[in-house]
Amino acid sequence: MGAVRKYVRFTRPFTLLPPLLGVVSGAITAWGSASNPHVLAGLPRQWTPGILWTILLGSACAALLNAASNTLNQIYDLENDRLNKPNRALCTGAISIRNAGWFTVVIYLFAVLPTWLVVIFPAVSVSEKFFAPLSMHQCFFIYIAGMLLTLVYSMPQLGRTKANTFGANLTIAIPRGCLLKVAGWSMVASVFHVEPWFIGSIFMLFLLGAATTKDFSDMRGDEAAGCRTLPIVYGVGKAAKMISPFFILPWLLIPVGAWLPDPFHPDRTILTGNTVLLTILGIALALWGAYTVHLLLKNPEDLAKVENHPSWTHMYLMMMFAQVGFAVAYLV
Repeated sequence: MGAVRKYVRFTRPFTLLPPLLGVVSGAITAWGSASNPHVLAGLPRQWTPGILWTILLGSACAALLNAASNTLNQIYDLENDRLNKPNRALCTGAISIRNAGWFTVVIYLFAVLPTWLVVIFPAVSVSEKFFAPLSMHQCFFIYIAGMLLTLVYSMPQLGRTKANTFGANLTIAIPRGCLLKVAGWSMVASVFHVEPWFIGSIFMLFLLGAATTKDFSDMRGDEAAGCRTLPIVYGVGKAAKMISPFFILPWLLIPVGAWLPDPFHPDRTILTGNTVLLTILGIALALWGAYTVHLLLKNPEDLAKVENHPSWTHMYLMMMFAQVGFAVAYLV
């Protein structure tokens, strides 16, 4: 049991909740949207055992994909972590690089391959899902894309964008912001609509700036390992100012989408959830973002001194609140 706990800790399980919540929220959003396949087929909106099973499978795979990303990153971040996080398993020798590598490969396989069976209605049986046309395996290909981006982020052989000033945030924001929401949507409805990508883009834009909050306390190790993060390149104060708009402006797209017509379906808005709740959600998150910016700019030098600055905590809480908010707005 000690070995099991060791490898569970290695996956950094506390980071698995946000992506799990993200895909579940995306699935609920799709269920409550105008793109629900039952609704498009003229049937009543309904929760079926098939839908619930599909969401359960897809959500478990999302958590595993995030776990694999975490372990892969620790393998290639060993030099950074010896300075920033010396108590991690690879730094202490509790897990060897070889075992960590094989463990990561196995997690990636269990994270991606089962999503071949994540196919929406009218496919119901396992056989119908397995042999469905390629165009129906949307979730599988989204997970493949997400996996590839995690490899590009960490591995020097594929570019290691983590070491790139702007590439790092981009390869975090796309899979963990945009693709995460679209993957959840794909468990219930087709992604060939504007709505899931609009929602995903909101979260992507938020993370494009907010993801930098984790870099401030890691500057010493990152600089030693050659990672050119925003705080290293531009300094703590300027980097804090550069990321500030991303805590506020993306959320204002929620009320915009709740009121603007869909360009491909002018008879409905881009976001088809509850218009009033979506408007309130967007404004509330923008105000919360403004408060977080106040914390960022109040004394930016503290960002580099404290491991978990309040702005980092607010980033995670805002993400989770937004996920729950979208789910509620599409259920009522």
